[in-house]
Amino acid sequence: MAAAAHVPVMAQQVADLLAPALEADGAVLVDATLGRAGHAQALLDAHPGLALIGVDMDPDAIEESGRLLSRYGARVTLVHARYDELPEILAGLNLTRVQGVLFDLGVSSPQLDDPLRGFAYSYDAPLDMRMDSTRELTAAQVVNTYPAERLAAVLREFGEERFAARIARALVRERSQAPLTSTGRLADIIRASIPAPARRTGGNPAKRTFQALRIEVNGELEALGRALPAAMEALALGGRIVVLAYHSLEDRIVKRAFAEQTTDTTPRELPQSLPSRRPRFRRLTRGALRPSAEETAANPRAASARLRAAERIAQAA
Repeated sequence: MAAAAHVPVMAQQVADLLAPALEADGAVLVDATLGRAGHAQALLDAHPGLALIGVDMDPDAIEESGRLLSRYGARVTLVHARYDELPEILAGLNLTRVQGVLFDLGVSSPQLDDPLRGFAYSYDAPLDMRMDSTRELTAAQVVNTYPAERLAAVLREFGEERFAARIARALVRERSQAPLTSTGRLADIIRASIPAPARRTGGNPAKRTFQALRIEVNGELEALGRALPAAMEALALGGRIVVLAYHSLEDRIVKRAFAEQTTDTTPRELPQSLPSRRPRFRRLTRGALRPSAEETAANPRAASARLRAAERIAQAA
């Protein structure tokens, strides 16, 4: 059955920021998190001379976006891979530079809405959470095999969960009775582990743990830390990178990667800037842009989005 139409987050802002880099015929855009091709279709329509390299680690996303993008013919190349494989992807396509790179991070709406994927705590499903179903590690393996200390570290670091140790101990205790295999049972254990006053605020008490497990299963933050410098390195002069992040951990990595490339690192005691230490990029956004109240009302999943962008202004020294 065909997927429902995907509504891309902050589509106009993304399009406006990328437009100057994509106007020339033959420009190449890497959509590093293709998903259901919402942003990709809008950009291909806006720029008739644009070629797209669509990358996604989810085989279902590649299959569905292939159907959605078939009308663009040879302008589109799809690759089943994770975005930190970008150097290998470009080398395989005999490309050294591209004009644009887009990252729309986190779990996609179709992944959340598919009960079999196990990403959501709102219904009972197998404990999976793999964005790439061909990979081995699942959420069930994490909660059933990690020692309590390692579990707590995952929940604390990736979910910013203040009750991480309590939840980890409860998971270890419960799995000793029977393996944890469903999202429903996991959510119940988490809820019972958190003190009643804390359950009354901050949304669903399982939210942070589910986020942490998803990040651990998919190695998201490590991959992002590798992918951003590689993507920026691949940009041609005047090329632009746009990143949509959905929680503070992702956004922190993006902010740091941009800061490293947009800061003059010439020692202060020197009388003039050293060419080798000058910024190679400039920020296109002051801080992070946020979705409008109208967009958030129409698409609640956009509420946590943070958009940052940068443009390459110099080649490597």
